[in-house]
Amino acid sequence: MVIQRWQSVLLLVAVVMMGLFSFMSLGQVETSDFSFNFSALGLCPEGIPTSGETPECISTWYLFAVSLLSGVLSLVAILTFRQYKLQKNLCLLTMLLICCVICLTAMIGYNTIDGAGVSWSSIVCAPFISLIAVIMAEQRIVADHRKIMSVDRFRD
Repeated sequence: MVIQRWQSVLLLVAVVMMGLFSFMSLGQVETSDFSFNFSALGLCPEGIPTSGETPECISTWYLFAVSLLSGVLSLVAILTFRQYKLQKNLCLLTMLLICCVICLTAMIGYNTIDGAGVSWSSIVCAPFISLIAVIMAEQRIVADHRKIMSVDRFRD
């Protein structure tokens, strides 16, 4: 017997949030000479620089990979609803990866270019929303497992 209700919705919210985070612009990193568009794929220069030389894109593929992997693991957790332990472990791994995404985003935004100012987009809140959704889903998975165990105890 499987009870799968709100945790599927919460995990789907996590998938959508991490998907948006992976593919949308996270903000702008501005220096005195030029401006970079910051996304999970990298920091790419925007517009025409005042100094005449165009800077190269700075790749952040590792941020993209970790953020996309956390979304994919949330989706896999939805599909493993018949295997309680696997679903719970996937949720725990997803929480860890989302925390890594949050740390990597802050580190890249503030430390990649010295003396640059960062203006964040509102999509930067997506990992926090996703983390809260996965935590709530994991709690509901554990609660449903307890309900199933109590019903099974009465059957015996």
